[in-house]
Amino acid sequence: MAASDSVASQEVYLVPLTDDGAPNVPGGKEYLYMPAPTDPAYIIRFEIEGTSSICRQGSLWVNIPEAGKQFRRDSFREFKLHPDFNGTLKLDVPIHLAGAFAFYTTFTPLPDFSTSNGTPPSPTKTTTYYIDVEPKITRGKDILPLDSLSIFSVVSKFMGRYPDDWEGHLKGIGQRNYNMVHFTPLTERGDSNSPYSIYDQLNFDPWCFPNGEKDIATMITKMENEHGLLGMTDVVWNHTANNSKWLEEHPEAGYNIETAPWLESALELDNALLKFGNELASYGLPTTLSSVDDLNKVIVGVKQHVIIPLHLWQYYVVDVRRDTQRAVEAWSQAQTSIPKEGFSSALGGLDGVKVCSLKQKADFILNNGFYGANEMGPRFGRSIDASVGAALLTKLHGRYETNKSAKDAAIRTMTDVLNELNEPFYKDYDSDVGVIQAQLFDRVKFVRLDDHGPKLGAIGPNSALIESYFTRLPLNAMTKKHNPRSLSLVNNGWIWAANALKDHAGSDSRAYLRREVIVWSDCVKLRYGQSPKDNPFLWEFMTKYTRLMAKYFAGFRIDNCHSTPLVVAEYLLDQAREVRPNLAVFAELFTGSEEMDYLFVKRLSISALIREAMQAWSTEEVSRLVHMHGGRPIGSFEIDEISQHQDPHSDKANSVNGNMSARAERIHHVNQSPVHALFMDCTHDNEVPAQKRDARDTLPNAALVNICACATGSVMGYDEIYPRLLDIVHEKRLYSSASSEGHVDLGGGVGIGEIKKLLNKLHTQMGRDGYHETFIHHEGEYITVHRVHPQTRKGYFLVAHTAFPGYNNDHGSLTPVHLSGTKAKVLGAWSLWVDASERTTNEVCAEKTLLKGLPSKVSDFDDVKLELKADETVITVPADFPPGSIALFETWMPGAEYSQGLDSFVTTGAKEAFADLDLVDLNFFLYRSEPEERDFFGGADGVYTIPKYGNLVYAGLQGWWSILKNVIRDNDLGHPICNHLRDGQWALEWIASRLERMAKLAERPALHKAAQWLKQRFDAIRRLPSFLLPRYFALVIQTAYRASWNRGMELMGDNIRHGQYFLQSLAMVSVQMPGYMKSASLYPDRSVPSLAAGLPHFTHSWARCWGRDVFISLRGLYLATGRYEIALEHIKAFASVLKHGMIPNLLSDGKLPRYNSRDSIWFFLQNIQDYATMVPNGLDILKMKVARRFLPYDDTFFEYNDSRAYSKESTIEEIIQEALQRHATGLSFREANAGPALDMQMKSEGFQLDVTVDWDTGFIFGGNQFNCGTWMDKMGESERARSKGFPGTPRDGAAIEITSLAYSALRWVAELHSEGKYKLSGVKTGSGQTVSFDDWASRIQKNFERCYYVPVDAKDDAQYDVNTAIVNRRGIYKDLYKSGKEYEDYQLRANFPIAMTVAPQLFTPSKALYALEMADNIIRGPTGMATLDPSDLNYRPYYINSEDSTDFATSKGRNYHQGPEWIWPTGYFLRALLKFDLMRRNTREERIEAFQQITRRLYGCKKAVNESPWAGLAELTQKNGEFCGDSSPTQAWSAGCLIDLFYDAQELAKQSY
Repeated sequence: MAASDSVASQEVYLVPLTDDGAPNVPGGKEYLYMPAPTDPAYIIRFEIEGTSSICRQGSLWVNIPEAGKQFRRDSFREFKLHPDFNGTLKLDVPIHLAGAFAFYTTFTPLPDFSTSNGTPPSPTKTTTYYIDVEPKITRGKDILPLDSLSIFSVVSKFMGRYPDDWEGHLKGIGQRNYNMVHFTPLTERGDSNSPYSIYDQLNFDPWCFPNGEKDIATMITKMENEHGLLGMTDVVWNHTANNSKWLEEHPEAGYNIETAPWLESALELDNALLKFGNELASYGLPTTLSSVDDLNKVIVGVKQHVIIPLHLWQYYVVDVRRDTQRAVEAWSQAQTSIPKEGFSSALGGLDGVKVCSLKQKADFILNNGFYGANEMGPRFGRSIDASVGAALLTKLHGRYETNKSAKDAAIRTMTDVLNELNEPFYKDYDSDVGVIQAQLFDRVKFVRLDDHGPKLGAIGPNSALIESYFTRLPLNAMTKKHNPRSLSLVNNGWIWAANALKDHAGSDSRAYLRREVIVWSDCVKLRYGQSPKDNPFLWEFMTKYTRLMAKYFAGFRIDNCHSTPLVVAEYLLDQAREVRPNLAVFAELFTGSEEMDYLFVKRLSISALIREAMQAWSTEEVSRLVHMHGGRPIGSFEIDEISQHQDPHSDKANSVNGNMSARAERIHHVNQSPVHALFMDCTHDNEVPAQKRDARDTLPNAALVNICACATGSVMGYDEIYPRLLDIVHEKRLYSSASSEGHVDLGGGVGIGEIKKLLNKLHTQMGRDGYHETFIHHEGEYITVHRVHPQTRKGYFLVAHTAFPGYNNDHGSLTPVHLSGTKAKVLGAWSLWVDASERTTNEVCAEKTLLKGLPSKVSDFDDVKLELKADETVITVPADFPPGSIALFETWMPGAEYSQGLDSFVTTGAKEAFADLDLVDLNFFLYRSEPEERDFFGGADGVYTIPKYGNLVYAGLQGWWSILKNVIRDNDLGHPICNHLRDGQWALEWIASRLERMAKLAERPALHKAAQWLKQRFDAIRRLPSFLLPRYFALVIQTAYRASWNRGMELMGDNIRHGQYFLQSLAMVSVQMPGYMKSASLYPDRSVPSLAAGLPHFTHSWARCWGRDVFISLRGLYLATGRYEIALEHIKAFASVLKHGMIPNLLSDGKLPRYNSRDSIWFFLQNIQDYATMVPNGLDILKMKVARRFLPYDDTFFEYNDSRAYSKESTIEEIIQEALQRHATGLSFREANAGPALDMQMKSEGFQLDVTVDWDTGFIFGGNQFNCGTWMDKMGESERARSKGFPGTPRDGAAIEITSLAYSALRWVAELHSEGKYKLSGVKTGSGQTVSFDDWASRIQKNFERCYYVPVDAKDDAQYDVNTAIVNRRGIYKDLYKSGKEYEDYQLRANFPIAMTVAPQLFTPSKALYALEMADNIIRGPTGMATLDPSDLNYRPYYINSEDSTDFATSKGRNYHQGPEWIWPTGYFLRALLKFDLMRRNTREERIEAFQQITRRLYGCKKAVNESPWAGLAELTQKNGEFCGDSSPTQAWSAGCLIDLFYDAQELAKQSY
C-alpha cells in the first residue's frame, strides 16, 4: 500500500476471534506474529461477533501492558464483552513492547436450547493464545528489522585475550558489513574447557577478560560505536559445569537421589558399569576392542557381572511376601477399604468376585489400591494398599473373625494375585534390560570401533567403558554438610527423537536407567521444578545470570532450547526483557515436529530458529532451503493491508474499550506466519564445505544464504575457508583471519571476506527496505535467485554455480535467463579457487598456535554476458563458468517507476471516483449474471470466461473478486486466472470497455467516472512484465471492489452501516438482485429496476419478477436497508395490477400477469403494513394513487395496450380494501388464457381458483388438489412417473401462514380505523352481512389454536380439532386446516414460524416455544429448514430436477418442497424463536442468551455467504446442508428474511440490553 499514508494513518492489525475465542486466521496455526513496536504505537484490534458465545458473561483478558507499564506474564487486563447482536465488538490494544503476550476469554458457555429447566453451565476459560511481537532492534539511531540481520558467530575462547587479540577480529567482522556478533558463552568455563560447560555464570572468563565485566562493557560499546556491531550471546539454562563450585553448596540445584529418588536405580547401574569397566581384565574380557565380537563379549559380561548381580528387578515389582503379609494382617483386623464404585465395575459385582480371573483380581488391586505405578522408587518401592487387599480377601474368604481357618488360603490367594500383578512389571524389566544392553552396545561401538567415531582406544581408569551419567561431588567441608545421597548429580545430555516437553530425568522417565541419554559428562543437569518456590536458589541464581547477559547483549541464543522447560524459559526471558525490552531471541530447536516448534516459538516469542545451509546434501536440497527462507514469490498478492478511512462516529457503539481512532486507518489482516529463521551458511557445530562438499562451494553457498529474506549468519572460519570443523572442547589454537589484519576490499585478501562485505551490505539493505519477494530457479548445479522489493520492483539477481563432490570441474550449463520487463547491470562475477589437497589441508591443520584457512583466491569472471533489450534483459553464463562461482546483478523495472509509486497510484482515488455511484449503478458495477448481461447487451456479451477455469458468475467486479479473494488469501499464483493474466491483457480491456459501454447504454454518467478510474489504473499496469500483472490486477480490483462496497454501505441505513460483516453481506444482495433489464420491468411502458427472484435462474423476461418472492424479500432487502424508494416502487407496481383481489405471482411487466398464488396478496399486504411502520411518514402510502392495469372489482381480462388499461386510479388504501373485500365475498375464477400455452404441466382443474371465508372461524380457504397456490408450488411434470399435473404440495384448505397473515392485516386496518386513519371499518360477506375488521380478526384469534394446535398429550385432544388417529408429531402446529388430504394437515413443516412472526398474538407463548424447539431439533438444517418432517413417509430430501424416473414422488423434482432445506424460512424461524424465547426471559443475562442462541444458529449461513462465489445465500440445499445443483445459488428471499431477523433483533435489543 501507499507509503505516503503511513504518517497520517493509524496502523491496525486485525485479529478476529471465533465463537470459541480462538484467533480466526488462515492456516489454522493460531500463531500470531506481529511487527516490532512503532511510534506511535500500532493497534491490535480484536473483533468479536456481538453475540458470540464468548460474550455470554464474557471477558477478554490480555497481558499486553499499557504504555509505561512493565510486562507481567500473569497480569491480565479484563475487557468486558457487551453483547450486540447486530454489531461486531472491537477491542483496540496498542502495542508498546516486544515479547510473548497472551490472551484468553472467560465466559459461561451457552447451554443447549430447551424449553425445560436444565443445569446451567459453569463459567469456563478458553485456551490461552499467544501473540509474538518482534523486537525493535536498533544500532544507534538505525532500526534493523529482524530480516536485515547479518550475524557472525565466534567461539569466544578462540578469540584470545581482550582487547589485544579481539579488536582486530571485531574490526574485520565490522568491515565485512556484519551487524551482529554471536558469542558463545563468555562466562568462566569449567574443567572441560567447553564454552557450554559454565563454571561460574556470574563471572566472565578471566583469561579472555582480565578486567571482567568492565571489559565486556567496554567491548560492547566499542563494537557498536566503532564497528557497527551489536552483540548476542548464548544463554545456557539447562546445565552447569560438573565442577561448578556453587553446586557443592547447593546440590539441590541438580537431580540427585535425594531430590529425585527415582534415579537411584540409574545411579546404581552407573556405579556398577564404571567398576566393571575398570575390572574387564579380571573377567577375562578384552580391554582393547578390535571387533564387534570383542564388544559382544563385553556386553554379555555386562549382563552377567553387572545387571544380574544388581537385582534391578527389585525396583520394578511389589515385594510379594511383604505385601501379602500386610494385606492378610489387615484382613485379620477387619481393616478394609472398598472403592467408591465397589466391586461392580472390575469384578462383576459381589457375586462375580469369586469366579473372576486372577488377572481381574490383580487389575482390581492395580486400579484401586496401588502405589508407585508411575515412577521408579527405591527397591520394592511399589506396594499395594493393604486395606484394599483386605477388602478383596473379605469378598473371597469371608470375614476373618468368622473364618479364621482360611488364613493360609488367604495367604495363597494374595500371593497369587501379587505375582500376577507383578507379571507386567517383570516384562518391563526384561524390556529395559534389552534396551540397556542395546544402548551400551551402540554407544561403545561408536566411541571405540566406528570409523566416524573418536576411537578412544583401551578401556581403563583413564578411558572408562561408559560416559558416566552422574557427577560425584568431592567430599570436603562444604559437601559433608549434606546428605551423602545428594552428592551424585545427574549429567545432562540429549536423546534421539525425544519429546521436547518431557523431563527425561523426571519421575515418569526411565531414560537414565535405560542408558538412552547421550550424555555430556562435563555438564550437570539443573533441576528447576515448576516455579521459583521449587528451587529458590537456582531460580534466583539463574535470574541474576540472565539479567547480567541482557544488560550487555542485544540478543540471546538459547542453547538447547528444546531441553529447557518452557516455564523456566518463559520466566527467564521475562526477566531478560525487563532489562532489555527489545531483546532478540534465537534458538537451536530440535523438536522433530513443526507443531512443537510453533509451541516453543509462540510461548517464548523466539525471533527466529537457527537453520543451516550446510545440512543440505545436494544442490537440489540447497534450492529447497533457499525456497523455504527466500521470502514470498515475486508477484505475490497484497494480503495484509487495506487502506480505509474511519468515521470517528461510525462504530463507537461496537468498541469495547472506546479506543478506536478517528484517523484514517490502514487495516492489516493478520495471516498465518511461518516460523522465522536465522539461516546460517555454517555454524560452529557443523562441518565446513571443505569437509562436506567441495571447498569452492564456500562462495555460492554463502551467496545463496545471504540473498534470502530472513536473518542470516556465518561463523568465524567460514569466510577464511578453515579446512575442518573446530573442536570447541579440545581445540587450543586461536583464530586468524585476513579480514582482521587490514582493510577488506574487493579483489584482495584470502577467503571470501571481500565478497561477504558486498553480500552483507546488500542483505542488510534489502532486509531494512523490505525486499521480500524472490524467484528461485534450480537447473542442474545452478541456482538463480531474484529478490525484489514488492513496490519499487528494484532488486538483485544472483547466479550461483554450486560445488558438490562428484562434479569436479564439470561446468555444466545454464539456460540463458530472460528477465522480462527488467533492466539490469552487472555488479560482479567471481570464482573461488581453493587448494584443498590433502597435503595442504594437513599442513594447515598442523599449525600449532593459529587457526588458518586453506590457500584460496577469488577471481573476477568477466565473460558473463548481459544483453539489454527493449522489453527484457537476457543474462548468459558462459560454459566455462566453474563450480564455486557466482554472478550478481542489480535490477530495476522501468514499468514500475511511477511518480507517486505504482502501488500508491493504483490504490488511491477510488473513493472519489465512485462517490457519485448510486445503488443501481453498483448493480451494474458489481454484479450482473450471464442472462442479465446478455439481456442488456442484446445477446452480444455475457460474463467473462477464464481459460481452464470457466465463466465468472458475474460480469461485474464481484465475479472477479469471488475468485481473487481466495487467490490472494492463499497467494495462489498458479491459479488459472493468474495464468490468463500472464498470457495477455484481455481482462483489463474487457472490464474497462464493458463499463464504458454500460455507462453509455444505460445513460449512467457515474459509471463513466468509475470506468475512467479503472482505465487509468489498468493503463498504468499494462507496462509491467506479464508475471506482475496478476498482483497488480488484483490490487486494482481489490481497491475498486472495497471502494464500491463502502459506497454501497454509505447509501444504506445506519443499522447496515454499523452492522456486522454478515449483515452487510446480506444487505449487498439488495444491490445484487434489482436492476435494469430490457426484457423485464415493473411496468409495460417504461423501464425501471425490478427485483430478480434469484440468480441466475430467475433473471429475465417473465421469470424475473415474482409477486410472492418480491413481498417475502421486500421488508429485508429494501425496508430494513433503508431503500425506501425502490420498495415503494415495487409496492405501487404490484398494487397497480390487483385483480380478483389478488396480486400476480408472475408479473411479466404487467403485460400478462398470472394470478395463481393465494398467498402473494397477503405477503403484499404485510409489506404495506411494514412500510407504514418502518418508513418515516410511512402511513402516507395509504393516500398514494396508482393507475390500475385492470378495472377495480372487475375480473375482465384485456391487453395492456387496451384503452381500459390504466384508465382508472386507486389509492393504496383502496387497494387494501378491495383485496379484503374480494376475499370476504369469495373468489371463483378460471385463469385467463388457461391451457397449455399458459402452463403446459397443469391439468384443466388446476386453472380454477376458488377462495372462500369460513365465517365461523374467519379462516380463508382455497385451492384444490390440482393446483398449488402457496410458495410450495411444484407441479408434477413427469409423464414417465405419471405425476404430470399432480402438485407435490397442493396445500389447499387453510394454510397456517395465510391465516396468520390475514389476521395481521385485519388487525392492522382495524387499529388504523379506530385511530381515524383508515376510512372503512370492515367488509361485506357474500350474503350481504357486514363484518368489521376487528370482528373478523377476533374470529381468527378465537379459533386459531383450537384448529391448528396438536397438544403434547393425547388426553388433551378433545379440546382441539384433532384426529388422534393420524397424528404423527405432538406439540406442533398443523401446516394446514381441512385440506384435501387430512394427513397433510398434520405434517410438520417450516410454515408455522411465519405465522408466529407476523401474528404472535395467535399463539400461547409456552406452546409456541415448545413447537419451535421441536422444529429446531427436527427440521432445522445447517443453513435451511427442511420442508418436511424426516419422519413423514413423503420425506424426500434430495431435489434433482433433471431426474426423469418412474418415481412418482421425485421424478422431475416433484419433491422440491418435500424435504430439501430452504434457506428463507430460516429467517422466519429465527425471528419467531427470538421473539418467543425473549418472552420467558426475565434478567438481562437471560435475554442475552436468547440472542446468542440465534447467533449459534446462523453459523451455517455465515459460512455459506462467505464462501459462495455468488456472494449470497442459495435458494435451497439438500439434506443436512448438502449442495443442490438445481438450486439458485443466490436467492432474494434467502438474504432478505435474514436481514429481517437482524432488524427485529435490533428493535428487541433495545428492550433487552
